[in-house]
Amino acid sequence: IYLKRNWGGEFENVSILVAIGVNEDGYREIIGAAEGMKEDSESWKIFLVWLKERGLDGVKLIVGDKCLGMLEAVGEVFPEAKCQRCVVLFSVVPKSKVKNVAKMLKAIHAQESKKASREKAAAVVSELKAMKLPEAEKKLEDSIEKTLTYCDFPSEHWVKIRTNNVIERMNREIRRRTRVVGAFPDGNSALMLVCARLRHVAGTQWGSKKYMNMKHLEAMEQEALVG
Repeated sequence: IYLKRNWGGEFENVSILVAIGVNEDGYREIIGAAEGMKEDSESWKIFLVWLKERGLDGVKLIVGDKCLGMLEAVGEVFPEAKCQRCVVLFSVVPKSKVKNVAKMLKAIHAQESKKASREKAAAVVSELKAMKLPEAEKKLEDSIEKTLTYCDFPSEHWVKIRTNNVIERMNREIRRRTRVVGAFPDGNSALMLVCARLRHVAGTQWGSKKYMNMKHLEAMEQEALVG
């Protein structure tokens, strides 16, 4: 999330990198938050290495947006983890056609298997071509496979892991609280407020409510070992 800070009398953006995870028991946790100079590969690498040094391991899947810096860092720090790109971020179309294209994209990810989603994506590409939306057509062709990683996991988890809605909702809550502050005097004060909101949401809204039933993942992994 980007916030404003006052740096030497000038205002500039400060990025706060946040990681939210689901533990082996299926509960959401705030894994960590830190200030990043910017949302580039080096900042993400430092952040992920820090999480790993604090004991983060067994990472199966990392869900994020199209940030190339994050994807590069993940491949280096957690090479065994798969990456899922958020399925709601990659459409660039005229405002008058956004609603229709959004429905088309949603249909791709409403299929019962990765094979069916690929077939539906091919059909949508043809529709976009007919609608004379070359940019959206190319972006879908180039990006679709990266948005289907969730299909490699239990179908019971798909709705939870195919988007980064959890972090986006958290970002909206943080922005709602930081808007009244305006600009922070430094990055550390911005980080402190963000961490306070993270703790509040985790403690009051998440509580003891289980987010995912991890028995489905355990069963899939067991079947893979037997097979």
